[in-house]
Amino acid sequence: MKDSEGELAVRLAREVVDAEAKGRACGHVDAPGSFREKRGVFVTLSSYPGHMLRGCIGFPEPIFSLGSALVQAAQHACHDPRFPDLDAGELDDIVVEVSILTPPQEIVVEDPQELPLVVEVGKDGLIAERGPFRGLLLPQVPVEWGWGAEEFLSQTCVKAGMGPDAWKDGRTRFYKFQADVFAEEAPRGQVSRKELGGCR
Repeated sequence: MKDSEGELAVRLAREVVDAEAKGRACGHVDAPGSFREKRGVFVTLSSYPGHMLRGCIGFPEPIFSLGSALVQAAQHACHDPRFPDLDAGELDDIVVEVSILTPPQEIVVEDPQELPLVVEVGKDGLIAERGPFRGLLLPQVPVEWGWGAEEFLSQTCVKAGMGPDAWKDGRTRFYKFQADVFAEEAPRGQVSRKELGGCR
């Protein structure tokens, strides 16, 4: 995704977040034709300058157009069930981040112990799935926490509601995806692409 489109995606998400927190409709969304393409997307809200998570909601699968997914994710991020609803008084103290995803691809290995060898920290996001359990972590999460591939697999299982060693169980399925990540550097400030840095 072009930097200009990423910046537009963040500006659009910010408009929606501001309107949602103030209890107003976000109005008509004016976006280029590329935003009609179906894409997975997540909107993350973080405190500023502490960068503590304040909300993160999205769609891992490309089921909506990017424009529609962006609006819905931004609205829902204001009401992340892990946190109180975002209040209008917080808007000047949060930064908005948008992750635009590639379609998830199942990771196929003969032995689960091989999984850490094929997961690239700083490039891949992960989805863990077994029965009713499902959890996702974006590619920037292990970088921010300093995790290696094994810890990333473990934490994705925990996010799914499973034990940290569930990645070693052959019944647990993993999918990986990549993301273009764009974020405000300060509240309503300059938007830049987040370079995550890839390593195993």
